[in-house]
Amino acid sequence: MDRWLSSIGTHLRKWSGSRGRGVHHHFLQGVAHKLGSGAVTLLILWWETRR
Repeated sequence: MDRWLSSIGTHLRKWSGSRGRGVHHHFLQGVAHKLGSGAVTLLILWWETRR
């Protein structure tokens, strides 16, 4: 969880430094990436516990 929060903090700092880019677009892209990573991790854990 700490790693996830740290990653979000890093992402937010990058947004604040970028000019002329849609923050909303980058936010949604970052959220989708994090949700996708979490979903894959949960899928792997579920698969491993079934064995």
